[in-house]
Amino acid sequence: MRAVVQTVSRARVMVDGETVGGIADGLLVLIGVTHTDTPATAGTLARKVYELRILDDEKSAAEVGAPLLVVSQFTLYGDTRKGRRPSWTAAAPAAVAEPLVTAFVAALRARGAVVETGRFRALMLVESVNVGPRTVLLDI
Repeated sequence: MRAVVQTVSRARVMVDGETVGGIADGLLVLIGVTHTDTPATAGTLARKVYELRILDDEKSAAEVGAPLLVVSQFTLYGDTRKGRRPSWTAAAPAAVAEPLVTAFVAALRARGAVVETGRFRALMLVESVNVGPRTVLLDI
């Protein structure tokens, strides 16, 4: 699994003109799944994201109770090494990825996190205001 984690003052996801998830003063997490990922991988990544010391004063979301907005992002596994058109072969198909994104969110919530989400397989408009900006790539 791969996650891009950004500190945000606000972020939201819209689908068909409706806000389906939104947060203030927290973390926007774009998450991608590959073929070898498992529920255990999702749990490990959830712990790392929640305990990542990326907020002010080197605090984590777990320490300050910051909310998270999780958005599935298969394009994180795009391969652009050849040509100009990305290859998506490293990205897990939706039938595999969706349960693992759900497991990631469930693992965050089991740790006490407040989590909002996008909508899987939907055309999402993701809006965010980065703080810092602070952005970290986690690759497990």
